Amino acid sequence: MILKQYYLGCLAHASYLLGDEASATAVIVDPQRDIQQYLDDAKTFGLHIKHVFLTHFHADFVAGHLELRDRCGAKIHLGSRGQAEYAFVPMKDGDTLDFPGMRLEVLETPGHTIESISILVFDLNKDASKPYAVLTGDTLFIGDVGRPDLRASLGWSAHDLGSHLYESLHNKLLPLPDETLVYPAHGAGSLCGKQLSSDTVSTLGQQRKLNYALQPMSKEQFIALVTADQPDAPAYFTYDAILNTRERATLDQTLEQVHQPIELDEVLRLGDQGSQILDVRDAAEYAKGHIAGSVNIGLGGQFATWAGTILDRTKPIVIVAEPGREQEAALRLGRIGFDHIRGFLHNGMEALADRPDLVWPTERQSAATIAEELASKHPPLVLDIRNPREWSTKHIEGSVNIPLNHLQEHIGEIPKDRQIAVHCAGGYRSSIAASILHRYGVTNLIEMAGGLAAWEGAKLPVVVQ
Repeated sequence: MILKQYYLGCLAHASYLLGDEASATAVIVDPQRDIQQYLDDAKTFGLHIKHVFLTHFHADFVAGHLELRDRCGAKIHLGSRGQAEYAFVPMKDGDTLDFPGMRLEVLETPGHTIESISILVFDLNKDASKPYAVLTGDTLFIGDVGRPDLRASLGWSAHDLGSHLYESLHNKLLPLPDETLVYPAHGAGSLCGKQLSSDTVSTLGQQRKLNYALQPMSKEQFIALVTADQPDAPAYFTYDAILNTRERATLDQTLEQVHQPIELDEVLRLGDQGSQILDVRDAAEYAKGHIAGSVNIGLGGQFATWAGTILDRTKPIVIVAEPGREQEAALRLGRIGFDHIRGFLHNGMEALADRPDLVWPTERQSAATIAEELASKHPPLVLDIRNPREWSTKHIEGSVNIPLNHLQEHIGEIPKDRQIAVHCAGGYRSSIAASILHRYGVTNLIEMAGGLAAWEGAKLPVVVQ
């Protein structure tokens, strides 16, 4: 038996290849939309991909089940409570896929979503009676459990799904042997939970001891605990969850359409007509100069999550990138179903070499310089765009906290008659914020290079709570 984990850091997403060498069969679980790595490894292992499972309809990415179906003829398997436009095999509690050296058994584990399943993996050459591992999807994480509040817009209350989650954990997963390996679908950085570990595998015994949500408590206490203090879910989560139920264009088809170079004049015309100009360069390069009105979301950070949070799904996107990175940007947007890309600026920012009138810089200053300005007669307003939990832990005295994901909603609260000093933790999110503020006419603006980390590195004071 082969079990290989693939971890996509940008989305904190884990997918899996399960292989039975005796029958030359591979099963892919929770695949990302770009599937080439699974095809390559299956070929290396001498396997044919015949089955693909979704443990649930993922909200934070578009899965690659249709891509695997179309490329390999793989059968799609969903939990029995799943409903989808495409043909699939419904798997109910206790259903199995049997191979000479491996058996997969489905546990229906609703809670994060109503159709959620977990998959017991038996290595028949080791022990046919005890599971070697369990792929838990978003039901059980390392250090956390799946949040039950993401389906409110689809008619499910957090309380009802939290009740299902309690039963799934206590009746289906906790009875498994301590040595059973736990392989979840997400890790630290995912918004599908609030306290996920950076570890990508554990054992059930370890989770029984260390996971806060698995400690002895009543169902009502559990529901209150797992629904409290969850991070805001981006608007695109519901969009992706629904998209994963639909027949849609595959990623290859989408990328063929969007990889189109566009000349500067046409980019400007598209911008005037409402298209979003997305600059994916890193913050330092963006600050040196960018197209007026563009939004900066750098490829070097949690690009897909922030793109899904900030960008409008209904308006076309034009990409500005370092030459050669346009396809990467389109691919990573495609992973979250943002396929509405018109193309990219031909030659990147070099296209504006003779048009300095169209180029805006962002003023960036060191933490020490901003500290000096705060002590001046006319200090800037410090705008902290980290999330409320980060801000409440420690912040610069007198700073105003408006989280980046709510900045556009509260843009009217930002004064235009006073200089604004914007910062985040390390500089990635503050560049996004600066680009949004510029778009809305807040131009008396400085960005603190390096964020709060640089402030603390300069031994400057913070308010600690």
